[in-house]
Amino acid sequence: MEPRGAAGGESPNQQQPPVELHRTLSALDLMLLGVGAIVGAGIFVLTGVAAATAAGPGLSLSFVVAGLACLFAALCYAEFASVVPTAGSAYSYASLSMGEFAGWLTGWNLILAYLLTGGVVAIGWSGYFQELLSGVGLSLPASLGKAPHEGGVLNLPAALIALGLSGVLASGARESARFNHWIVGVKLLVIGLFLLVAVRHVNPQNWHPLLPFGWKGVMTGAALIFFAYVGFDAVSTAAEEAKEPQRDLPLGILGSLVICTLIYILVGVVLTGIVPYRILDVKDPVAFALVQVGERVAANFVAVGAIAGITSALLVNMYGQSRVFFAMCRDGLLPGSLGKIHPVSRTPARMILLIGALVAGIAGFLPIEAVAELTNMGALAAFIVVALGALVFRKKRPGLRRPFQVPAMPWSALAAIGFCGYLMTNLSRRTLVWFLAWMALGAFVYLVFLWGRPGRPAHAALTRGDTDGGQPAPYPAGIWFPTGVSRTQSGVRGGLSGG
Repeated sequence: MEPRGAAGGESPNQQQPPVELHRTLSALDLMLLGVGAIVGAGIFVLTGVAAATAAGPGLSLSFVVAGLACLFAALCYAEFASVVPTAGSAYSYASLSMGEFAGWLTGWNLILAYLLTGGVVAIGWSGYFQELLSGVGLSLPASLGKAPHEGGVLNLPAALIALGLSGVLASGARESARFNHWIVGVKLLVIGLFLLVAVRHVNPQNWHPLLPFGWKGVMTGAALIFFAYVGFDAVSTAAEEAKEPQRDLPLGILGSLVICTLIYILVGVVLTGIVPYRILDVKDPVAFALVQVGERVAANFVAVGAIAGITSALLVNMYGQSRVFFAMCRDGLLPGSLGKIHPVSRTPARMILLIGALVAGIAGFLPIEAVAELTNMGALAAFIVVALGALVFRKKRPGLRRPFQVPAMPWSALAAIGFCGYLMTNLSRRTLVWFLAWMALGAFVYLVFLWGRPGRPAHAALTRGDTDGGQPAPYPAGIWFPTGVSRTQSGVRGGLSGG
């Protein structure tokens, strides 16, 4: 590959125009995408479990701790997203900063985290949906409403919602974003209704003692409800469909996280104030609490809002999955045929439909409720990798222009690593063992099947605008993210190791 010429010269990507995803998403679309991903099963399901078993009325402090861990990680995501507007999210950032093997392990981790999260969320959606049917005098046959381990044949609603949303996603990014707007609007209205109705029933005595399980309980609660936050990274997977990625991605990531953290804290304070925390260990704590204080009509509306919230969370989860796996297909780490862009919808339709089928199978047949902690472990590990990658990339490419820069580096990145690492220690030992086993399997797959192939990750093409003698690098022009760069182009190999 020839060196870059002066400003205005052709880049390698400009010489070989790639097949691209369609740039249709604005900053508002990205922010609502983040809200859609974050406000879902976490607020409508996990709040009660965390309050009753770990944090007590200190649940809001758990949200603050988890939110801080996510905030520091989100700053690192935002910096990477402004420099590397590519669909791969943490996978792309790890491979760019620390090499293909680190990128593969991160992507392998995301495969587990995303698929299990999708399955858990689909099962949660099915539970609320069947409860809503029961409320109007309808019910599914037990064989079609439960998975085999529960005595049924198939959890049909869980499977159908996964398949249906995969069809929505395959139709196009803009269409998916519009669908998400409506659902997010519904659930925000319902959360507002809950706060407005419930605040009249707050009894300050329910907040005493504030920390019945001590500070350890607060941290355990933070580790449990971390699941509620993991969706914000899905915003970074929309990089190649954002109209102005360098500006809009940081706004979408940080804006959605701040909005959702404030919502979570308010809901946590009010929820533990209207009923004793001990009775909240139920699958629908928000609606359950309203019933306990006599607000049955509002509880029914909350049940509808919970379905909307979980729907949008599953939609964005599957969206993020498809874009990460698409990036891995493009780099040859997954079968390339699965990442083919549909000529009409401009989406990786094959990958989306495959993910829909996998999530439907997991949610419809497998007993995965007990492995929700494993998704938290995977998300925490991904956040640590991104924070570490931000430190490494600052060291390797100090002069590269960064439209968004993490403030107070390296302390912000170190804080993200410290917070996330500490939360990992509050998860069960069994979860850690399963996670390490999965990562060991990923290393085995890479070393046996992927090691030694020609070419390096296409993300290395980003670094053609390298530093020279400590001087700031020119900002890469044109289409400089990895779309359309072949793995076999020899010039890509030296992108990370030299300018």
